[in-house]
Parts: sequence; C-alpha cells; structure tokens
Amino acid sequence: MAVLRPQDQLPGLNAATILLVGTEDALLRQLADSMLKEDCASDLKVHLAQSLPLPSNVTRPRIDLIVFVVNLHSKYSLQNVEDSLRHVDATFFLGKVSFLATGAGRDSHCSVHRNSVLRLAQAYRSPLLFCDLEVEGFRVSMAQRLVRMLQICAGHVPGVSALNLLSLMSSSESPFVEGL
Repeated sequence: MAVLRPQDQLPGLNAATILLVGTEDALLRQLADSMLKEDCASDLKVHLAQSLPLPSNVTRPRIDLIVFVVNLHSKYSLQNVEDSLRHVDATFFLGKVSFLATGAGRDSHCSVHRNSVLRLAQAYRSPLLFCDLEVEGFRVSMAQRLVRMLQICAGHVPGVSALNLLSLMSSSESPFVEGL
C-alpha cells in the first residue's frame, strides 16, 4: 500500500494540483470542469480518484490539496473516504486536506448524518465544507473557493501558507468551519 506524501514530487513552476477523492464520478467531473473554467494565474491540474491508494506505476505531479468528497446520500461514500484516509501521510493534514459534504440540501434523503462527517473532519483537524454539487450555482461557487484554497496550498499566494489557511478557517468557538 502506497502512502500519499505531500513532498513525493518536486513542485512544478506555477503549477497547482488538486486531487478530488469520492465515489460520485459524475459530480466530481462537473466540479473539476467548473474549477478548470475559473480564471487562475496558476497552471491548474485536477485529478480524480474514486479511492486511495493511487496506482504507484503512474507518474503524476505533486499534489497540493486533497479534497475528500462525501455524498450524504450514500453510506458507501463515507466508508470509502474513511478507508482512503489510511493512505494519506500525516503531514498532508497540516492544511492540505479538506472534506466536502454534498447532498445536504435534501435532509429527508440523507443516509449519512452531518455529524458523522463533522466528527471525521474534527478527528483529522481538517476543514469541512458543505455544498450541494448538483446545483450549478453552488458548484461554481465551491469551485471558486477550492481554486483559491489550492492556490494558497501550492504557495502561489504571497504571505499565506496552508497552515495559515487552516487557522483562518477555524473559528474561535468551534475548531472547524462549515463553509468559507
């Protein structure tokens, strides 16, 4: 089992790479397309994976941000993310991992409670974002937020690091934010 480490690869010049991990392939592709449409000074690369570990025989750029996407309508989605977390090096959790819960708009159809995802994010000291990716306006807004987070995590925003971002996203009352 290969563990994903943030410093496995050298950074690319003006390149920023995000890894979206989740079971909802169609929603991840739509989010990736929305991110690629955003105006970004960096060379933006979006990689999709249903689960970790990633294949070790594939060459890939350095990953600057990992977003674990949990669909609240699928218990399998939460289980898949929990299983994938074992393949991520602890140093990634210093501001380079985020959780995204989707499908919260229809509470009656949820099979995963929001508190389950909140506890998971708290356990890994990572931010949790909520967004209904099926709604285009929300998806575009989330894409903008993720592109900005990616630029910070890749070191393309002067004076702000991934650790700074993590502390900025934490509120004084609760250690984790539910949205940007």
